[in-house]
Amino acid sequence: MTTVEEAFLRAFHAAHPAVTARAMAHGRAEDGRSSYEILRDRVSGCARVLDLGCGDGLLLELLGEQGRKAGRALAGIDLSAEELALARRRPGVDRADLRVGRAQQLPFPDGRFDGCVSHMALMLMSDAERVAAELARVLDPGGTLAVVLGGGAAGGEAYERFLRLAVPLFKAAPAEQRIPPLGDRRLRTREGFDAVFGPAGFGPAEWETVRIDLTGPPERIWDCLGGFYDFGPLDPAVTADLRVRFEAESAETALPDGRIPCAMTVHIATAVRSGR
Repeated sequence: MTTVEEAFLRAFHAAHPAVTARAMAHGRAEDGRSSYEILRDRVSGCARVLDLGCGDGLLLELLGEQGRKAGRALAGIDLSAEELALARRRPGVDRADLRVGRAQQLPFPDGRFDGCVSHMALMLMSDAERVAAELARVLDPGGTLAVVLGGGAAGGEAYERFLRLAVPLFKAAPAEQRIPPLGDRRLRTREGFDAVFGPAGFGPAEWETVRIDLTGPPERIWDCLGGFYDFGPLDPAVTADLRVRFEAESAETALPDGRIPCAMTVHIATAVRSGR
């Protein structure tokens, strides 16, 4: 059964495929890795990896490159057929087992995987306990779950300016132009994550908050921040006006080369599937 939230997400990604990768692929942590590369490295020892909410397949491509010599088996699931169509075009991902489906009802047998990753997707899913139970079912005991979850603005840069301008517009929008509530807020904290995944059979999460530098030219910054789901049903004229105001304010902080300083934080949670 498709929920209202899932129907919205499916329609949004049909209209805006690869929106998450466009927003975050160029971002870098202090160690030079992207959030996708950090997640890839959390399951470096896994031979059978599922990407939950795999989108356009960027993370699957990285996982394939890393595990090519070892013959790593990959699978991906996503609500959006349009995203999966893009994923199939990526080098190596055409050999992955890609399926349209829901995290609450995974179309895979018990113990199929020894690793599971999810980049900015788990936090959007409803019925979190059911998702946790399904991940426990398809992961072998000892299997690794590693996820990137949205954190928020990182302090004093374009992200804060954007939120200051955008949030009042989102709140003032008529009911028909507002998005449905997405996901479970518990999954944005270590305590909440453990409260959901502990009873399903996962050990305590290793939790790390990482600053991702998104600094770039104005058009790239707008591609990143303008990908918020709240823009989906919003009046295009309102969005266009917001972009003009945001870019004007951001220009005040531009670096000598014209780039706009921007950063966000993400939470990286890693948990191990306990034995039966």
